[in-house]
Amino acid sequence: MKNIVVLISGNGSNLQAIIDACKQKKIKGTLRAVFSNKADAFGLERAREAGIPAHSLEASQFASREAFDRQLIQEIDAYAPDVVVLAGYMRILSPAFVAHYAERLLNIHPSLLPKYPGLHTHRQVLENGDEEHGTSVHFVTDELDGGPVILQAKVPVFDGDSEDDVTARVQAQEHAIYPLVVGWFVDGRLQMRDNAAWLDGIRLPPQGYAADEA
Repeated sequence: MKNIVVLISGNGSNLQAIIDACKQKKIKGTLRAVFSNKADAFGLERAREAGIPAHSLEASQFASREAFDRQLIQEIDAYAPDVVVLAGYMRILSPAFVAHYAERLLNIHPSLLPKYPGLHTHRQVLENGDEEHGTSVHFVTDELDGGPVILQAKVPVFDGDSEDDVTARVQAQEHAIYPLVVGWFVDGRLQMRDNAAWLDGIRLPPQGYAADEA
C-alpha cells in the first residue's frame, strides 16, 4: 500500500473526501498523516476522528520559509510518503520543498487553470462575468498554480450567483475529482515527466484528461 500525506490549512473538506475514498477502497493507499500550518484547522479534527496522526507546524516558530519547510520535510518524511497531497494548503512552498517532492506533489486549485492562479478565484469569475468556472488538479512546480494539469471539472455560473453559490458548486466537483486523481497516482497510472502529466502512458493535453468531453 502506498503512503499518502495530506497538507491542509483550514476546514479540510477535500481531506474528508480523500479519507472517505480510502475507507471505501477507491484509493488503494494508506493516509499516513495530516499536517497543517494552523493549529486550529478543523481538518486536523477530521484526521483525528479517522484515527490519522494530525500535526500542526506554525510559521511563527521559524525564522524563514526555508527553515519552516526544512522542518516540515523532516516530519513528513518520517511517514515515507509516496505522494504528498495539498488540500487547501495556503502557504507558498519553497523551491527546496517542491524539489524534494518533485513529481509526487499534487494540488487542487479552484479555477480552470491557467485562468485565475492565486487567490479569490470565485470573486474574479463573478466580477468578470464568466459563464463557466471550475477546478483543476495539477502537479506542483515552482510556478504558482502552474504545474501540469491532470484533470479539470467545469461548472456553470448563473446570473445572480453569490460567491457562496459558486464556491459550493466548485467544491462538489473537487470532492469528486481529487480522490479520483489521488487514486490514479497510487495505482501507478499517473506520472509527471518532461514537465507534463501522463496517464496510462499517454501524455495529457494542457487542460488535462478528457478536457474536450467535459
